[in-house]
Amino acid sequence: MKDPWVSLRSFTQARIAQGQCGSGLPTDALLDFQLAHAAARDAVLKPWSPETSAASLEAKGHQSLILSTKVLTREQYLLRPDDGRSLSNESRHLLESMILPPVDIALILTNGLSSTAVEAHGVPLIEEIHRSFTVTGFVMAPIVLIANGRVAVADEIGSLLNARMSLIVVGERPGLSAADSVGAYLTFGPRVGRTDAERNCISNIRPPDGLSFEEAAIKMVYLCREGLRRGLTGVQLKDDMPAKISHLESPSASLSSLAMIANDLDA
Repeated sequence: MKDPWVSLRSFTQARIAQGQCGSGLPTDALLDFQLAHAAARDAVLKPWSPETSAASLEAKGHQSLILSTKVLTREQYLLRPDDGRSLSNESRHLLESMILPPVDIALILTNGLSSTAVEAHGVPLIEEIHRSFTVTGFVMAPIVLIANGRVAVADEIGSLLNARMSLIVVGERPGLSAADSVGAYLTFGPRVGRTDAERNCISNIRPPDGLSFEEAAIKMVYLCREGLRRGLTGVQLKDDMPAKISHLESPSASLSSLAMIANDLDA
């Protein structure tokens, strides 16, 4: 009899219908599992160079700023989550010494728990976000690149950059189906002490298997505009993108389509 589970494997990356060999897994399924486990460990443990990403962004005309947290090693990052939520003294003093005009968005990139994800998707995603936000009228701070950051470090950075909202792109905790997933967290009125309930998250950004860069950017534009208009983010801000513009969420969304979003939301 044909196993009905086998046909379902084409719809998911989850490990279903693996088969069996006696009381264990077949060799190919076991080897695939071990490979995924190794990829997840590598994603968490390997370092990431913000300098390399900064050079790529600056070569395309983007202004960037490299900062650091209190974390010195990946081991420290895993053992002391609090150190990844705070800027180093040098970086804090640097931002405090800068005279910065008010901006709408502080855009931040960090490797988080997956350097693999940020190496694969970080720069093109940041470029798409910056382009989308600029086209729809947001005033952007210089792009911040910071290694070994946790989500909450965006609160301190956003506050020091005089931003109305922070948006941090971070490598997500890898699983055994995906080691290269990126998430984005939005926080209105960033300041030290904000809670996770005061943030919105867009997860699983990893084309071609997850959300595309264009789809993610359009969703961020909508949530940020709504968050700034209502003066909040988090559990009170729902993804209620109007049906009349929901069709724009596609990989082929153009700059003109993004401008239409701004006009529709302002109407």
